[in-house]
Amino acid sequence: MEDDLRAEYDLKSLRVRRLGSGRRSFGETTVRLDPDVAAMLPDADAVNEALRFLIRGMHNHQALIPKPQASNSNAPDG
Repeated sequence: MEDDLRAEYDLKSLRVRRLGSGRRSFGETTVRLDPDVAAMLPDADAVNEALRFLIRGMHNHQALIPKPQASNSNAPDG
C-alpha cells in the first residue's frame, strides 16, 4: 500500500475521539434547537442575545410583582 505520509509522521500516539456518551466534553454545552427555532436564530450569537433578552425580561417582571406580606397574627379579625 502506498501513501503520501512521511516517515517522520508518528500516528501511533494519535488519540482517537470517541463518539457517543463516552466522548469528552470540552467545556461547551450543546443544545439542539428545533428546526422552527433554528430558522429564526441563525447562529450562536443570535441565540445568546435572545436568551439574554428573555432573562432580562423575566427579572424585570419579577421586580414588578409585589411580594406577599407576612400576615400579622396579632391583628384583629375582620
